[in-house]
Amino acid sequence: MADITHQDLLALEKKLLERQDKIEQKSDQLEKDKEYISEKREEYQQKLEKVSGLTKEEARQALLTEIENDSAAMMARIIKEKEEEAKATADLKSREILVDAMRHGALDYIAEYTVTVVKVEDEEMKGRIIGKEGRNIRAFEQTTGVDVDLDEEGVIRLSSFDSVRREIARRSLEKLLKDTRIQPFRIEEIVEQTRQEVEKIMLDEGQKLAAEVGVFKLPAELYTTLGRFKFRTSFGQNLVVHTLEETKIGIQIAHETGVDVDVVRLGCLFHDIGKVIDGEGSHVKKGVDYLKRFNLPETVVNCVAEHHEDKPFSSLESVIVHIADSISGARPGARYEDVENYGKRLKEMEEIAKKYEGVEDAYAFEAGRELRVIINPGRLDDNQTILLSKKIQEEVSQRLAIPGEVKVTAIREFRSVFPSHTV
Repeated sequence: MADITHQDLLALEKKLLERQDKIEQKSDQLEKDKEYISEKREEYQQKLEKVSGLTKEEARQALLTEIENDSAAMMARIIKEKEEEAKATADLKSREILVDAMRHGALDYIAEYTVTVVKVEDEEMKGRIIGKEGRNIRAFEQTTGVDVDLDEEGVIRLSSFDSVRREIARRSLEKLLKDTRIQPFRIEEIVEQTRQEVEKIMLDEGQKLAAEVGVFKLPAELYTTLGRFKFRTSFGQNLVVHTLEETKIGIQIAHETGVDVDVVRLGCLFHDIGKVIDGEGSHVKKGVDYLKRFNLPETVVNCVAEHHEDKPFSSLESVIVHIADSISGARPGARYEDVENYGKRLKEMEEIAKKYEGVEDAYAFEAGRELRVIINPGRLDDNQTILLSKKIQEEVSQRLAIPGEVKVTAIREFRSVFPSHTV
Protein backbone atom coordinates (compact mmCIF):
# COMPACT_ATOMS: atom_id res chain seq x y z
CA MET A 1 0.00 0.00 0.00
CA ALA A 2 1.45 3.38 -0.98
CA ASP A 3 2.21 5.90 1.73
CA ILE A 4 -0.33 8.79 2.17
CA THR A 5 1.40 12.05 1.47
CA HIS A 6 0.79 15.44 3.02
CA GLN A 7 -0.84 16.61 -0.18
CA ASP A 8 -3.35 13.80 -0.01
CA LEU A 9 -4.36 14.73 3.54
CA LEU A 10 -4.83 18.35 2.55
CA ALA A 11 -7.06 17.32 -0.35
CA LEU A 12 -9.13 15.04 1.89
CA GLU A 13 -9.55 17.78 4.48
CA LYS A 14 -10.71 20.17 1.77
CA LYS A 15 -13.38 17.72 0.63
CA LEU A 16 -14.61 17.24 4.19
CA LEU A 17 -14.87 20.96 4.70
CA GLU A 18 -16.79 21.36 1.46
CA ARG A 19 -19.23 18.57 2.47
CA GLN A 20 -19.70 20.13 5.89
CA ASP A 21 -20.48 23.48 4.25
CA LYS A 22 -23.12 21.82 2.06
CA ILE A 23 -24.68 20.11 5.08
CA GLU A 24 -24.81 23.37 6.94
CA GLN A 25 -26.37 25.08 3.94
CA LYS A 26 -29.05 22.34 3.69
CA SER A 27 -29.70 22.61 7.43
CA ASP A 28 -30.11 26.35 7.11
CA GLN A 29 -32.46 25.83 4.18
CA LEU A 30 -34.54 23.28 6.18
CA GLU A 31 -34.87 25.74 9.02
CA LYS A 32 -36.02 28.39 6.57
CA ASP A 33 -38.52 25.94 5.03
CA LYS A 34 -39.75 25.00 8.49
CA GLU A 35 -40.26 28.64 9.37
CA TYR A 36 -42.01 29.22 6.05
CA ILE A 37 -44.36 26.25 6.61
CA SER A 38 -45.08 27.41 10.13
CA GLU A 39 -45.89 30.89 8.87
CA LYS A 40 -48.14 29.48 6.14
CA ARG A 41 -49.83 27.16 8.64
CA GLU A 42 -50.51 30.08 10.94
CA GLU A 43 -51.77 32.09 7.99
CA TYR A 44 -54.12 29.31 6.82
CA GLN A 45 -55.33 28.76 10.39
CA GLN A 46 -56.19 32.44 10.70
CA LYS A 47 -58.00 32.28 7.36
CA LEU A 48 -59.95 29.19 8.51
CA GLU A 49 -60.86 30.85 11.78
CA LYS A 50 -61.99 33.91 9.85
CA VAL A 51 -64.07 31.86 7.42
CA SER A 52 -65.59 29.50 10.06
CA GLY A 53 -65.98 32.06 12.76
CA LEU A 54 -64.35 29.64 15.26
CA THR A 55 -61.10 29.80 17.14
CA LYS A 56 -58.75 26.86 17.16
CA GLU A 57 -59.93 25.76 20.60
CA GLU A 58 -63.58 26.17 19.63
CA ALA A 59 -63.08 24.12 16.48
CA ARG A 60 -61.32 21.43 18.48
CA GLN A 61 -64.18 21.34 21.00
CA ALA A 62 -66.75 21.19 18.18
CA LEU A 63 -64.94 18.26 16.61
CA LEU A 64 -64.75 16.42 19.93
CA THR A 65 -68.45 17.08 20.56
CA GLU A 66 -69.36 15.73 17.12
CA ILE A 67 -67.29 12.60 17.72
CA GLU A 68 -68.85 12.20 21.18
CA ASN A 69 -72.38 12.54 19.76
CA ASP A 70 -71.66 10.02 17.04
CA SER A 71 -70.25 7.63 19.65
CA ALA A 72 -73.22 8.17 21.97
CA ALA A 73 -75.66 7.46 19.14
CA MET A 74 -73.77 4.32 18.25
CA MET A 75 -73.66 3.18 21.89
CA ALA A 76 -77.36 3.92 22.33
CA ARG A 77 -78.17 1.86 19.25
CA ILE A 78 -76.02 -1.01 20.51
CA ILE A 79 -77.59 -0.82 23.98
CA LYS A 80 -81.12 -0.79 22.51
CA GLU A 81 -80.31 -3.79 20.32
CA LYS A 82 -78.94 -5.66 23.33
CA GLU A 83 -81.96 -4.70 25.43
CA GLU A 84 -84.34 -6.00 22.77
CA GLU A 85 -82.31 -9.17 22.52
CA ALA A 86 -82.27 -9.59 26.31
CA LYS A 87 -86.02 -8.91 26.51
CA ALA A 88 -86.80 -11.51 23.87
CA THR A 89 -84.56 -14.01 25.62
CA ALA A 90 -86.06 -13.17 29.02
CA ASP A 91 -89.64 -13.56 27.72
CA LEU A 92 -88.80 -16.92 26.23
CA LYS A 93 -86.99 -18.07 29.37
CA SER A 94 -89.79 -16.87 31.66
CA ARG A 95 -92.37 -18.78 29.61
CA GLU A 96 -90.20 -21.90 29.80
CA ILE A 97 -89.86 -21.53 33.57
CA LEU A 98 -93.61 -21.03 34.10
CA VAL A 99 -94.64 -23.88 31.81
CA ASP A 100 -92.12 -26.22 33.42
CA ALA A 101 -93.25 -25.14 36.90
CA MET A 102 -96.90 -25.71 36.00
CA ARG A 103 -96.02 -29.17 34.71
CA HIS A 104 -94.42 -30.03 38.07
CA GLY A 105 -97.50 -28.75 39.91
CA ALA A 106 -100.12 -30.60 37.86
CA LEU A 107 -102.52 -32.51 40.14
CA ASP A 108 -105.89 -34.15 39.81
CA TYR A 109 -108.81 -31.79 40.37
CA ILE A 110 -111.37 -32.70 43.00
CA ALA A 111 -114.38 -30.44 43.43
CA GLU A 112 -116.14 -30.28 46.77
CA TYR A 113 -118.88 -27.93 47.90
CA THR A 114 -121.00 -27.28 50.99
CA VAL A 115 -123.28 -30.35 51.06
CA THR A 116 -122.44 -33.91 52.08
CA VAL A 117 -124.79 -36.76 51.13
CA VAL A 118 -125.22 -39.90 53.25
CA LYS A 119 -127.11 -42.79 51.65
CA VAL A 120 -129.88 -44.50 53.63
CA GLU A 121 -130.96 -47.99 52.62
CA ASP A 122 -134.08 -48.09 54.79
CA GLU A 123 -136.41 -45.08 54.92
CA GLU A 124 -137.53 -46.18 58.41
CA MET A 125 -134.06 -45.19 59.68
CA LYS A 126 -134.95 -41.57 59.01
CA GLY A 127 -137.71 -41.84 61.60
CA ARG A 128 -135.20 -43.07 64.17
CA ILE A 129 -132.88 -40.21 63.29
CA ILE A 130 -135.72 -37.73 63.79
CA GLY A 131 -136.75 -39.28 67.12
CA LYS A 132 -139.77 -38.61 69.25
CA GLU A 133 -141.05 -35.08 68.58
CA GLY A 134 -137.81 -34.44 66.64
CA ARG A 135 -135.53 -34.48 69.71
CA ASN A 136 -132.89 -36.71 68.09
CA ILE A 137 -132.45 -34.57 64.99
CA ARG A 138 -132.41 -31.38 67.09
CA ALA A 139 -129.70 -32.87 69.31
CA PHE A 140 -127.71 -33.95 66.24
CA GLU A 141 -127.92 -30.52 64.57
CA GLN A 142 -127.08 -28.72 67.80
CA THR A 143 -124.10 -30.97 68.62
CA THR A 144 -122.60 -31.07 65.11
CA GLY A 145 -123.52 -27.55 63.98
CA VAL A 146 -124.89 -28.70 60.60
CA ASP A 147 -128.32 -28.58 58.94
CA VAL A 148 -129.97 -31.95 58.20
CA ASP A 149 -132.28 -32.38 55.19
CA LEU A 150 -134.37 -35.59 55.10
CA ASP A 151 -136.74 -34.67 52.27
CA GLU A 152 -135.04 -36.58 49.45
CA GLU A 153 -135.70 -40.31 49.29
CA GLY A 154 -132.75 -42.61 49.97
CA VAL A 155 -130.35 -39.93 51.19
CA ILE A 156 -129.75 -37.56 54.07
CA ARG A 157 -128.14 -34.24 53.18
CA LEU A 158 -125.83 -32.49 55.62
CA SER A 159 -125.26 -28.78 54.93
CA SER A 160 -122.64 -26.46 56.41
CA PHE A 161 -120.03 -24.02 55.15
CA ASP A 162 -117.61 -25.55 57.68
CA SER A 163 -116.41 -28.73 55.98
CA VAL A 164 -114.81 -30.05 59.20
CA ARG A 165 -118.22 -29.96 60.88
CA ARG A 166 -119.73 -31.69 57.86
CA GLU A 167 -117.11 -34.43 58.02
CA ILE A 168 -117.71 -34.98 61.76
CA ALA A 169 -121.47 -35.05 61.13
CA ARG A 170 -121.11 -37.51 58.23
CA ARG A 171 -119.00 -39.95 60.22
CA SER A 172 -121.25 -39.61 63.26
CA LEU A 173 -124.40 -40.18 61.21
CA GLU A 174 -122.96 -43.31 59.59
CA LYS A 175 -122.19 -44.69 63.04
CA LEU A 176 -125.67 -43.84 64.30
CA LEU A 177 -127.28 -45.60 61.35
CA LYS A 178 -125.52 -48.79 62.44
CA ASP A 179 -126.35 -48.26 66.13
CA THR A 180 -129.59 -49.50 67.64
CA ARG A 181 -129.52 -46.87 70.38
CA ILE A 182 -130.31 -43.47 68.93
CA GLN A 183 -131.01 -40.92 71.64
CA PRO A 184 -129.68 -37.43 72.47
CA PHE A 185 -127.11 -38.68 75.00
CA ARG A 186 -125.81 -41.33 72.60
CA ILE A 187 -125.67 -38.79 69.79
CA GLU A 188 -123.51 -36.43 71.88
CA GLU A 189 -121.22 -39.32 72.86
CA ILE A 190 -120.70 -40.51 69.27
CA VAL A 191 -120.17 -36.96 67.95
CA GLU A 192 -117.49 -36.34 70.59
CA GLN A 193 -115.72 -39.60 69.74
CA THR A 194 -115.87 -38.74 66.05
CA ARG A 195 -114.54 -35.24 66.70
CA GLN A 196 -111.46 -36.75 68.36
CA GLU A 197 -111.03 -39.15 65.42
CA VAL A 198 -111.20 -36.27 62.95
CA GLU A 199 -108.63 -34.32 65.00
CA LYS A 200 -106.27 -37.29 64.65
CA ILE A 201 -107.05 -37.49 60.93
CA MET A 202 -106.27 -33.77 60.54
CA LEU A 203 -102.93 -34.23 62.30
CA ASP A 204 -102.04 -37.09 59.95
CA GLU A 205 -103.23 -35.18 56.90
CA GLY A 206 -101.25 -32.11 57.93
CA GLN A 207 -98.09 -34.17 58.31
CA LYS A 208 -98.74 -35.81 54.95
CA LEU A 209 -99.29 -32.46 53.22
CA ALA A 210 -96.14 -30.94 54.74
CA ALA A 211 -94.03 -34.00 53.90
CA GLU A 212 -95.32 -33.95 50.32
CA VAL A 213 -93.66 -30.54 49.79
CA GLY A 214 -90.56 -31.29 51.89
CA VAL A 215 -91.41 -29.57 55.19
CA PHE A 216 -90.73 -31.38 58.46
CA LYS A 217 -90.44 -30.80 62.22
CA LEU A 218 -93.36 -28.38 62.57
CA PRO A 219 -95.30 -27.94 65.84
CA ALA A 220 -98.20 -30.39 66.21
CA GLU A 221 -100.72 -27.53 66.23
CA LEU A 222 -99.51 -26.36 62.83
CA TYR A 223 -99.82 -29.87 61.42
CA THR A 224 -103.39 -30.11 62.73
CA THR A 225 -104.28 -26.73 61.24
CA LEU A 226 -102.82 -27.75 57.89
CA GLY A 227 -104.85 -30.95 58.10
CA ARG A 228 -108.04 -28.86 58.07
CA PHE A 229 -107.19 -28.11 54.43
CA LYS A 230 -108.50 -31.59 53.59
CA PHE A 231 -112.00 -30.49 54.57
CA ARG A 232 -111.88 -26.96 53.18
CA THR A 233 -112.59 -25.69 49.68
CA SER A 234 -112.05 -22.27 48.11
CA PHE A 235 -114.32 -21.49 45.16
CA GLY A 236 -114.83 -25.23 44.73
CA GLN A 237 -111.09 -26.01 44.76
CA ASN A 238 -109.99 -28.31 47.56
CA LEU A 239 -107.41 -26.51 49.69
CA VAL A 240 -105.04 -29.49 49.92
CA VAL A 241 -105.04 -29.84 46.13
CA HIS A 242 -104.54 -26.10 45.64
CA THR A 243 -101.75 -25.90 48.24
CA LEU A 244 -99.86 -28.89 46.81
CA GLU A 245 -100.18 -27.56 43.28
CA GLU A 246 -99.21 -24.01 44.21
CA THR A 247 -96.26 -25.08 46.37
CA LYS A 248 -94.79 -27.35 43.71
CA ILE A 249 -95.08 -24.56 41.15
CA GLY A 250 -93.48 -22.07 43.54
CA ILE A 251 -90.60 -24.41 44.40
CA GLN A 252 -89.84 -25.01 40.73
CA ILE A 253 -89.84 -21.28 39.93
CA ALA A 254 -87.60 -20.65 42.96
CA HIS A 255 -85.09 -23.23 41.73
CA GLU A 256 -85.05 -21.69 38.26
CA THR A 257 -84.65 -18.10 39.48
CA GLY A 258 -82.11 -18.80 42.22
CA VAL A 259 -84.02 -17.34 45.20
CA ASP A 260 -84.39 -18.88 48.68
CA VAL A 261 -86.31 -22.08 47.95
CA ASP A 262 -87.14 -22.81 51.61
CA VAL A 263 -88.78 -19.40 52.11
CA VAL A 264 -90.91 -19.95 48.99
CA ARG A 265 -91.72 -23.49 50.13
CA LEU A 266 -93.02 -22.34 53.54
CA GLY A 267 -94.70 -19.24 52.11
CA CYS A 268 -96.65 -21.36 49.62
CA LEU A 269 -97.53 -23.99 52.21
CA PHE A 270 -98.95 -21.46 54.69
CA HIS A 271 -100.33 -18.81 52.32
CA ASP A 272 -104.00 -19.82 52.80
CA ILE A 273 -103.80 -21.03 56.41
CA GLY A 274 -106.03 -18.14 57.50
CA LYS A 275 -108.94 -19.74 55.63
CA VAL A 276 -109.21 -22.52 58.22
CA ILE A 277 -108.85 -20.24 61.27
CA ASP A 278 -111.89 -18.84 63.04
CA GLY A 279 -112.09 -15.12 63.69
CA GLU A 280 -112.80 -11.79 62.04
CA GLY A 281 -110.93 -10.18 59.19
CA SER A 282 -109.53 -11.45 55.91
CA HIS A 283 -107.82 -14.82 55.68
CA VAL A 284 -104.55 -12.97 54.98
CA LYS A 285 -104.69 -11.06 58.26
CA LYS A 286 -105.79 -14.12 60.23
CA GLY A 287 -103.01 -16.20 58.70
CA VAL A 288 -100.33 -13.63 59.47
CA ASP A 289 -101.47 -13.21 63.08
CA TYR A 290 -101.61 -16.98 63.54
CA LEU A 291 -98.16 -17.69 62.07
CA LYS A 292 -96.50 -15.01 64.20
CA ARG A 293 -97.27 -17.17 67.24
CA PHE A 294 -94.81 -19.80 66.02
CA ASN A 295 -91.82 -17.46 65.50
CA LEU A 296 -91.53 -18.28 61.82
CA PRO A 297 -89.00 -16.24 59.79
CA GLU A 298 -90.24 -12.76 58.92
CA THR A 299 -89.63 -13.44 55.23
CA VAL A 300 -92.08 -16.36 55.35
CA VAL A 301 -94.74 -14.34 57.18
CA ASN A 302 -94.29 -11.54 54.62
CA CYS A 303 -94.97 -14.00 51.80
CA VAL A 304 -98.32 -14.80 53.42
CA ALA A 305 -99.09 -11.13 54.08
CA GLU A 306 -98.33 -10.09 50.50
CA HIS A 307 -99.63 -12.99 48.39
CA HIS A 308 -102.85 -11.06 47.53
CA GLU A 309 -100.91 -7.78 47.12
CA ASP A 310 -102.52 -6.30 50.24
CA LYS A 311 -99.01 -4.97 50.95
CA PRO A 312 -96.19 -4.09 48.52
CA PHE A 313 -93.87 -7.02 47.79
CA SER A 314 -90.84 -7.04 50.09
CA SER A 315 -88.87 -9.76 48.33
CA LEU A 316 -88.64 -11.88 45.20
CA GLU A 317 -89.84 -14.83 47.27
CA SER A 318 -93.12 -12.99 47.96
CA VAL A 319 -93.57 -12.31 44.26
CA ILE A 320 -93.06 -16.00 43.44
CA VAL A 321 -95.63 -17.10 46.06
CA HIS A 322 -98.11 -14.63 44.53
CA ILE A 323 -97.39 -15.90 40.99
CA ALA A 324 -97.68 -19.56 41.99
CA ASP A 325 -100.99 -18.89 43.77
CA SER A 326 -102.35 -17.06 40.73
CA ILE A 327 -101.30 -19.85 38.35
CA SER A 328 -102.97 -22.53 40.47
CA GLY A 329 -106.16 -20.56 41.06
CA ALA A 330 -106.53 -19.18 37.54
CA ARG A 331 -105.96 -22.31 35.46
CA PRO A 332 -109.07 -23.51 33.57
CA GLY A 333 -111.26 -25.77 35.69
CA ALA A 334 -109.43 -25.09 38.93
CA ARG A 335 -112.12 -23.09 40.68
CA TYR A 336 -115.85 -22.83 40.66
CA GLU A 337 -118.22 -20.28 42.06
CA ASP A 338 -121.96 -20.15 41.78
CA VAL A 339 -122.73 -17.15 39.54
CA GLU A 340 -125.87 -16.40 41.50
CA ASN A 341 -124.00 -16.31 44.81
CA TYR A 342 -121.22 -14.26 43.23
CA GLY A 343 -123.67 -11.64 42.00
CA LYS A 344 -125.44 -11.65 45.34
CA ARG A 345 -122.18 -10.98 47.16
CA LEU A 346 -121.32 -8.01 44.94
CA LYS A 347 -124.82 -6.62 45.38
CA GLU A 348 -124.52 -6.94 49.17
CA MET A 349 -121.27 -4.99 49.08
CA GLU A 350 -122.94 -2.16 47.21
CA GLU A 351 -125.95 -2.18 49.54
CA ILE A 352 -123.72 -1.96 52.61
CA ALA A 353 -122.14 1.21 51.24
CA LYS A 354 -125.39 2.79 50.03
CA LYS A 355 -127.03 2.64 53.45
CA TYR A 356 -124.58 5.20 54.87
CA GLU A 357 -125.63 8.84 54.91
CA GLY A 358 -123.96 10.95 52.25
CA VAL A 359 -123.44 8.07 49.78
CA GLU A 360 -125.05 8.66 46.40
CA ASP A 361 -124.03 5.40 44.72
CA ALA A 362 -121.60 2.45 45.01
CA TYR A 363 -120.05 -0.01 42.57
CA ALA A 364 -118.19 -3.27 43.29
CA PHE A 365 -115.18 -4.09 41.07
CA GLU A 366 -112.32 -6.59 40.79
CA ALA A 367 -114.33 -9.65 41.89
CA GLY A 368 -115.37 -7.85 45.06
CA ARG A 369 -111.86 -6.70 45.95
CA GLU A 370 -112.63 -3.01 45.36
CA LEU A 371 -115.66 -0.91 46.21
CA ARG A 372 -116.02 2.56 44.71
CA VAL A 373 -118.30 4.90 46.61
CA ILE A 374 -119.70 8.15 45.16
CA ILE A 375 -120.03 10.79 47.90
CA ASN A 376 -122.40 13.77 47.91
CA PRO A 377 -119.92 16.66 48.41
CA GLY A 378 -122.59 18.85 49.93
CA ARG A 379 -123.28 16.42 52.78
CA LEU A 380 -119.80 15.17 53.73
CA ASP A 381 -116.47 16.96 53.89
CA ASP A 382 -113.05 15.38 53.26
CA ASN A 383 -112.50 14.23 56.85
CA GLN A 384 -115.96 12.69 57.08
CA THR A 385 -115.33 10.91 53.76
CA ILE A 386 -112.14 9.31 55.11
CA LEU A 387 -113.94 8.06 58.23
CA LEU A 388 -116.84 6.76 56.15
CA SER A 389 -114.47 4.79 53.89
CA LYS A 390 -112.97 3.10 56.93
CA LYS A 391 -116.39 2.19 58.34
CA ILE A 392 -117.55 0.70 55.04
CA GLN A 393 -114.33 -1.30 54.65
CA GLU A 394 -114.64 -2.76 58.15
CA GLU A 395 -118.29 -3.73 57.72
CA VAL A 396 -117.75 -5.35 54.32
CA SER A 397 -114.76 -7.36 55.63
CA GLN A 398 -116.71 -8.55 58.67
CA ARG A 399 -119.97 -9.45 56.94
CA LEU A 400 -118.73 -10.95 53.68
CA ALA A 401 -116.16 -13.72 53.16
CA ILE A 402 -113.87 -12.11 50.57
CA PRO A 403 -110.23 -13.22 50.10
CA GLY A 404 -107.72 -10.45 50.79
CA GLU A 405 -108.43 -6.93 51.98
CA VAL A 406 -111.29 -4.98 50.45
CA LYS A 407 -110.20 -1.65 48.97
CA VAL A 408 -112.75 1.14 49.38
CA THR A 409 -112.30 4.16 47.11
CA ALA A 410 -114.48 7.11 48.07
CA ILE A 411 -114.92 9.73 45.33
CA ARG A 412 -115.97 13.20 46.49
CA GLU A 413 -115.96 15.77 43.70
CA PHE A 414 -117.29 19.30 43.81
CA ARG A 415 -117.85 21.05 40.46
CA SER A 416 -118.78 24.66 39.77
CA VAL A 417 -119.49 25.41 36.09
CA PHE A 418 -119.93 28.96 34.88
CA PRO A 419 -121.27 29.94 31.43
CA SER A 420 -118.47 30.46 28.94
CA HIS A 421 -120.20 33.61 27.62
CA THR A 422 -123.24 35.73 28.30
CA VAL A 423 -125.83 36.97 25.85
